[in-house]
Amino acid sequence: MKRFLLLLLVALLGWSFYERENLWAFPDIISAYTAKEYCSCRYVMNNDAEYCRGYVQQWLPISSFSDEASSKTVSVSGMGRSNSAQWLSERQGCRLNP
Repeated sequence: MKRFLLLLLVALLGWSFYERENLWAFPDIISAYTAKEYCSCRYVMNNDAEYCRGYVQQWLPISSFSDEASSKTVSVSGMGRSNSAQWLSERQGCRLNP
């Protein structure tokens, strides 16, 4: 049984090393997805804020959320990373800020 667990641990470490770039990028996805999709829901589709918060809700929690209606900018932090999205125009929609 101990050998099996050791083999499983080695396999997991090997897989983690192989997928290290994707695993490192994962935390950014949470805040970027939430900011971009909320911005699109709220300012492109013109839905109300409560509906859009429910639309972008995920199982993984976010630590901060800000919707600046005057500039149509959404900022989200989660898993130690922050991203923001801003509405550009009716034709262009929302864009993640660099």
